[in-house]
Amino acid sequence: MRFLVTYDVATDTRAGRRRLRKVAQVCLAYGQRVQKSVFECTLNETQMAQFEHRLVACIDESEDSLRIYRLREDREQYLKIFGVTREIDFEEPLVI
Repeated sequence: MRFLVTYDVATDTRAGRRRLRKVAQVCLAYGQRVQKSVFECTLNETQMAQFEHRLVACIDESEDSLRIYRLREDREQYLKIFGVTREIDFEEPLVI
């Protein structure tokens, strides 16, 4: 299943900046950054449950916002990219 994850973490305090780093690290472990606070993830149900649990543990629900969208259609049917993109297609073979 494909998911789009977005977040907005209040960074006016040291604790907020720490939460922001933690949220970004968790997202990087599960998906690909497509914008500064936007990630695309391809996960099964178990991975998604773990991911969600880890994310919610990082944020302060009284100050921060976290949104997770399940993308139901094939990526090509809903995605339009304009401008710079640095994405990697993890469905294709990777050459290192």
